[in-house]
Amino acid sequence: MAKGYNTNQERLAEISRLGKDLAKRAGFRCEWCESKDELRPWDHDPDREPELSGLALLCDRCRQLADGATADPNELHTLRNALWSDIPAVAEGVALVLIRSRQPWVREAIEESLIEEAKKSRLLALL
Repeated sequence: MAKGYNTNQERLAEISRLGKDLAKRAGFRCEWCESKDELRPWDHDPDREPELSGLALLCDRCRQLADGATADPNELHTLRNALWSDIPAVAEGVALVLIRSRQPWVREAIEESLIEEAKKSRLLALL
């Protein structure tokens, strides 16, 4: 158990070290909705070594959405612009949230996004 705990603590420390660069990249705003409230790093791919492209700076509400909270369909439209990010954690992360919503406009939004084509195909297969 200590090994898993220590590994997690090391991961959190590495993410914390990237925090300053992450906040600068994000312009000190949520990278999904542009809120300035309760910003913290969100790890898009916890199975990989922490790096900036795998992290997004998200507000509390967007972290809840990333963790599976449901959203009003109108709220999701505000996240659509994040699909145009060239940062995988931002675009792919928000795409997963939108896919879960099953809204009819999501397929077209993801098809138009900047997400790498192979990843885009895998995401669209989830619809």
